[in-house]
Amino acid sequence: MTGALKSALTLAVLAVLVLMAAVWGWAAFTEPFPQDEPVAICEDTEVTAGSEVRRDQVVVSVFNGSGRSGLASSTSAQLTERGFVAGDVGDSPQPAASTQIWAADPTNPAVALVRKQFKGARIVGGDALGPGVVVVLGEKFTALRKKQVESVVAAQDATYCRATGSE
Repeated sequence: MTGALKSALTLAVLAVLVLMAAVWGWAAFTEPFPQDEPVAICEDTEVTAGSEVRRDQVVVSVFNGSGRSGLASSTSAQLTERGFVAGDVGDSPQPAASTQIWAADPTNPAVALVRKQFKGARIVGGDALGPGVVVVLGEKFTALRKKQVESVVAAQDATYCRATGSE
């Protein structure tokens, strides 16, 4: 094989390799970024009778059923300061006269723990407007109870939406 033929063959192989690298590079460059899977703020967890449910395990979504602006966000911030995990915050789809906790199971320990943070809160049936325990603040709401309840003991087996990452 002559030197000229050897050089031509080497250049042809290199040109094919550069072309393949360019095609691969372009495909990688134009590929969309990977999407992160959204992490759930809480997961349904079973708790047995006699087990403790703490504030850092409970997600609370707060909605404003009054005419006062910013009430839901400020109350959610106060609950977070007490150790609860913040869920959704917004306006209630319907007005409320008093504070309501929307729950399918009024004996749920997470619901009981949240209820102990509010004066005169009633537990009513309602749709899950957000994750965790749903609180709708009414016109009569003024402030959280001064006494902070840190945990409750489950009176019976129950399921609640436990904050992701809590122990």
